[in-house]
Amino acid sequence: MEPKEVILERLAQVRDPELGASIVELGMVGEVTVDGRVAHVQVALTTASCPLRSDIERDVREAVLEINEIDEVVVSMGVLDPAAKAALMRAARALAQARAPQTSIPRRAPVLMIASGKGGVGKSSITANLAIALAKTGLRVGVLDADIWGFSLARLLDITGDVQVREGKMVPLERPCGSGSVSLLSMGHLADEKQALLWRGLVVQKAVAQFIEDADWSNIDVMVIDTPPGTGDIVMTLARLLPHMGQVVVTTPSRAAQQVAARAADFASKSHIRLLGVIENMSGFACECGKVHAPLGVGGGRELAHELGVELLAQIPLRDDVADGGDDGLPVALVDDEGTFHELAQRLWSLTPSLIPAGCTARLLDVLDDAVTGA
Repeated sequence: MEPKEVILERLAQVRDPELGASIVELGMVGEVTVDGRVAHVQVALTTASCPLRSDIERDVREAVLEINEIDEVVVSMGVLDPAAKAALMRAARALAQARAPQTSIPRRAPVLMIASGKGGVGKSSITANLAIALAKTGLRVGVLDADIWGFSLARLLDITGDVQVREGKMVPLERPCGSGSVSLLSMGHLADEKQALLWRGLVVQKAVAQFIEDADWSNIDVMVIDTPPGTGDIVMTLARLLPHMGQVVVTTPSRAAQQVAARAADFASKSHIRLLGVIENMSGFACECGKVHAPLGVGGGRELAHELGVELLAQIPLRDDVADGGDDGLPVALVDDEGTFHELAQRLWSLTPSLIPAGCTARLLDVLDDAVTGA
């Protein structure tokens, strides 16, 4: 075996600490040469400021020095070009999906995570109205209220009652909507609305995991997840359990909110989750005088979308009926068939094919599913 082949064989055993996959498999190893008893190895990272840079460099050096014919290793650390980085992200998503636990969520059902960097930007209201708008197109929409501490979707969607357990699985509560339906699981079904949940760490992670793994989501066409603000335990658990999901970032127009929202997008990048776009909420309101006022600023959503290189999916204005509908359990999307939320639903649905595996195995599994269910 040629020296270069021996080195690559050794490097295949070096794993990226964050992804848990071989740096050779991920395309991070560049040119490898041998000059006498000195090996020269090029390694490319996703970013020059990678916090694991020194760990990877050390592991590469130690792996190559195990070869008897090598006395010295020169490691050159670089950065992947955009095409190679995109390929690594695809490989990382595939590996994460392969390692993800089994759930009842159908493979063909895209999962949309509604996220933000800070609270008070209207994620829950957007989730409720988006779910209704999708359902009115005939889809069976599963909604997970993953904001364990700040649950509100049971009230916003007027889906209340006790959760039933069937064959060991929690059954989401369902509300018919047009030719479709909305099925919800929320802490609002298990705890009093005014009760403070004094939960931390592992308890919260377990609760989120149970809503996904111990629930029957088998009859949905799409899932929408309302998350707490920030990048803590809950969204990290979701990323581990549902690595195929896509993220939508919600911000208000202000510069401060835009900068905080960018952290949620950075989380998606580091977790190898596909970022679908940005929603600017509370973008202004039209008063009776005929003028449009922007009390929260102008342009933050568009600037954030441009910065992230994604689409600005919607600019949702301040409206009294959105707030009133939330208080009454009657989301405005129920009565407004051609408004902003329905346009948003159409745009997002057009992006969801990118979240569904398109390989031969996935297609074969779909065929088997159809055969078993008689679809």
